[in-house]
Amino acid sequence: MDAFVADYGWIVWLALILLFILIEVVTLELTFLMVALGSVGGLVAGLLGAQWWLQLVVAAVLAVVLLFAIKPRLLRALHKGSDPSRSNIDALLGIDGRVVSSVDADGGQVRLANGETWTARLAPVTAQRVVEPGERVLVTAIDGATAVVVPAERSVS
Repeated sequence: MDAFVADYGWIVWLALILLFILIEVVTLELTFLMVALGSVGGLVAGLLGAQWWLQLVVAAVLAVVLLFAIKPRLLRALHKGSDPSRSNIDALLGIDGRVVSSVDADGGQVRLANGETWTARLAPVTAQRVVEPGERVLVTAIDGATAVVVPAERSVS
């Protein structure tokens, strides 16, 4: 058995490396890349004549070191230039607008500050009343294609 592992262990390492890289391509989270690089360490140890158990130890230790030392730094570097602005539904939360047609618990329409017109209904946490056209509202949530709104505070003049 040891002679077989010594002669053909490199094939097993190559297969594992390719498998881990394939999984990494699908997941894109760098975990399996670190495990694949650990397997490369096991392959190199095997090519240098190390016993099979030492190859496993080298691969495991290298993978763990890469996971905890290199992966976080790589993730920070990848996210460093990302766009911090909110988009899609997240960009609508907290935006204000004006009522176009009366809004109550059943529905109505609002024109948001970004120019979009949405069907809207009052949030269940607010005092249920009719918000008349022209009044200001704030978006608290999006439920499907409906903006859930609350009346904005009126400023005292």
